[in-house]
Amino acid sequence: MTPIQLSMALLTPIARATDWVAPLNAALIEFGINTPARAAAFIAQIGHESAALSRTSESFDYSVQGLITTFGKRIAANAAVLGRQPGERAVPIERQIRIANIVYASRYGNGDAASGDGWRYRGGGLKQITFHDNYAACSAALGVNLLVQPELLVTDKKLAARSAGWFWLSIGGNAYVDRGDFDGLSTRINGAGITADSLAARRARWTCCRSALGGA
Repeated sequence: MTPIQLSMALLTPIARATDWVAPLNAALIEFGINTPARAAAFIAQIGHESAALSRTSESFDYSVQGLITTFGKRIAANAAVLGRQPGERAVPIERQIRIANIVYASRYGNGDAASGDGWRYRGGGLKQITFHDNYAACSAALGVNLLVQPELLVTDKKLAARSAGWFWLSIGGNAYVDRGDFDGLSTRINGAGITADSLAARRARWTCCRSALGGA
């Protein structure tokens, strides 16, 4: 995969594609994503998760309604106070931290809201690895202690790409592609509550990726 192909696949600036193409090519090789169809689906999914390679850390910049729609009862009692307020361009970072600590508390190995684990183990890397237990599993697979240094998924492009490759391998991503089940793959990645909008956005990226990388 060349920088031009990656830029075309994700409709992302060529400079950004150039920065990411080597780590992504290495991840494709390491994790056996070794056909044009597999590569197109993988790049489409991480393109969606990372906003076309522009983001390696989960944002909690939500409107009040966006918080309720996304996190439901976990945040309902606090949404009006913590969500984006009239006149704010973005939710201040201190409130984003509070949101993460509330909605991800006491789940998949995270401690309670006071522990700070929700923010510490928020989505990181190109696949947005989330929660203590997933950071632990990713750490074991990649040979890096992400529990102590979770920020490496945000700052290290190679690890950001490898973590996405590891997750793909762990869910059997190639098998979904090989049987032509892209929507099933999207649901496996995003969860059973995936929205119609998310499915549509992922399909649109997949169409661009197949055009640029092959695998139609």
